[in-house]
Amino acid sequence: MEIGIDSFVATMPDALTGERCPPEQRLAHLLEEIKLADEVGLDVFGIGEHHRAEFLDSAPETLLAAAAAITRKVRLTSAVTVLSAHDPVRIFQQFATIDLLSHGRAEMVVGRGSFIEAFPLFGLDLKDYDALFAEKLDLLLRLRKDAQPHWSGRFRPALQGQPVYPRPLQKELPIWLGVGGTPASFVRAGRLGLPLMVAIIGGHFHRFRPLIDHYRKAGEEAGHPPENLRLGIHAIGYLADSDQQAADEFFPGYAEAFTRAGKERGWPPVTRTGFEAIRGRTGALLVSEPGRVVDKILWMQEALGGVSRLMFQMTIALVPHTKRMRAIELLGTKVAPLIRQATERRVISVGPGA
Repeated sequence: MEIGIDSFVATMPDALTGERCPPEQRLAHLLEEIKLADEVGLDVFGIGEHHRAEFLDSAPETLLAAAAAITRKVRLTSAVTVLSAHDPVRIFQQFATIDLLSHGRAEMVVGRGSFIEAFPLFGLDLKDYDALFAEKLDLLLRLRKDAQPHWSGRFRPALQGQPVYPRPLQKELPIWLGVGGTPASFVRAGRLGLPLMVAIIGGHFHRFRPLIDHYRKAGEEAGHPPENLRLGIHAIGYLADSDQQAADEFFPGYAEAFTRAGKERGWPPVTRTGFEAIRGRTGALLVSEPGRVVDKILWMQEALGGVSRLMFQMTIALVPHTKRMRAIELLGTKVAPLIRQATERRVISVGPGA
């Protein structure tokens, strides 16, 4: 299992002090976090895309290009690219360029996004929410295979063999489909044979198993080999040296962020009791000390029938930069090695002759 971090580059005020980190400093902190993730051996770092005041990730391609210049091994991905709001030609060109800059480490996770600000911002009609995404995904996948495609659709001028360059260093630029809880999105990913990134930000991990089974069944029925049907999980997580410390440091920012979001979406205010409930064994929060987080990840791996990649979303709850750096260090030096060892033992135990 690959272990990584997703960042939305949050810039909300500190929930305890009310202080806000200046944007230029927050971006400097982001690059320090990515560099540390690379140094401690994490597999992936992802940057989201939002068009809201509380996040600084409206141009993730620019941030990923900066990250490519200061890292050596960590893979760099979006988390997610709001494909409906973009021209697939430009998105492909940008990620192909990041791939060249990083010597073949670029990926993208594409989705429809969990917020709708991009639609009015870019002059799009919300009634075309799914149609825009389906058409643009079709073009993006075509561009991955063909440098001079012939293609036509409803929302973009046709391509009649115009060349699309540069081409990425990787033979086939990895494209994951990012989904929330819509069954049709799971099925679409399976039919297309795309790796799936599931955002599980609340509730309990095992309750997503039926949707994941739909994905795998759709992929199998479409004739895609099982190794192509990779499952990734995007989950909220944070580490500290003790369980109590992790909970106490993370809860104030978590409560602030989700209570604010709840006012828009009709969720009740966050309580410490509710927070502790989903920090439990089956809950979707990976907030604790390394040993307990490892145990929970291994349980999740079994409950979901195998997970190829796990991305920790640490920045939805704002914590001081020094503490977030410590969390990244613990993830890379304590959690990731134990997960890799456990995964290797499992592969050996079910191998030939087992």
